[in-house]
Amino acid sequence: MNLVTFDAFRTLNIKGIHYIKPENFFKEKDIILDADWILYPQYWQVNSLVYGLKKNIFPNISTFHLGHNKIEMTRAFMAVCPENVPYTEILSNTPSNIDYILDNFTFPFIAKEIKSSMGNGVHLITNKKEFKDYLKTNEILYIQEKLPIDRDLRITYLGDEVIGAYWRIGSDSFKNNVAKGGTISYDNIPKKAIELVQKVAKDLGINHAGFDIAEVDGYFYLIEFNVLFGTKGLIDMGVNLSEKILNYLKSQTPTDPNYPFFPRVS
Repeated sequence: MNLVTFDAFRTLNIKGIHYIKPENFFKEKDIILDADWILYPQYWQVNSLVYGLKKNIFPNISTFHLGHNKIEMTRAFMAVCPENVPYTEILSNTPSNIDYILDNFTFPFIAKEIKSSMGNGVHLITNKKEFKDYLKTNEILYIQEKLPIDRDLRITYLGDEVIGAYWRIGSDSFKNNVAKGGTISYDNIPKKAIELVQKVAKDLGINHAGFDIAEVDGYFYLIEFNVLFGTKGLIDMGVNLSEKILNYLKSQTPTDPNYPFFPRVS
């Protein structure tokens, strides 16, 4: 296969892959056109690659579009599995909507910025002053109930299967992200959480993402998924991510000219 990547770090162990700096996207278009797969483009490149140049990208376009911000992602979750979404309101920042939030949520609750990852842009709101501070910098209100958890699950999906799962246990912060000091445990991974990720990924056509799942009294909630995510937990499990990516790409036969528009996720 002729492979091109726009992310040298994430494809470091894939032999023979050609790295192009994202800013040279149009300068090296001939190399891109000759490629079988384009790996890890930046979001601003995705539409041009798929709709303009008719290229196959990894992760696929469904993953990029839905993972671009928390609004698109959460609404997709609400469409396919509303029972597995924490109570969430997504509203414009207006006086009436602010009153609505205060009438329908009790402190503490979670307020999120719509484009963030690794635990950034997630705020624990414990009083009106903290809520007012959040309002100052966010035109769209993403408000979610705070679940009574001290850990969550990171479940990594690739192609059509889960390739790794582990608990992220919070430190002193309310955030469980490893990047924020959380620790990892591989013990007692619930089968139902794995099944939930498999179902949602297939329903939404996602082929590579790290899903965050919360468990409350044996019931599982989708928090979000990340297109670009930390791999320490997978590495410690002995998962060879580069090998799995290559095997997945080899298993795909994008002979249909419509393939980029209708990614095959079995």
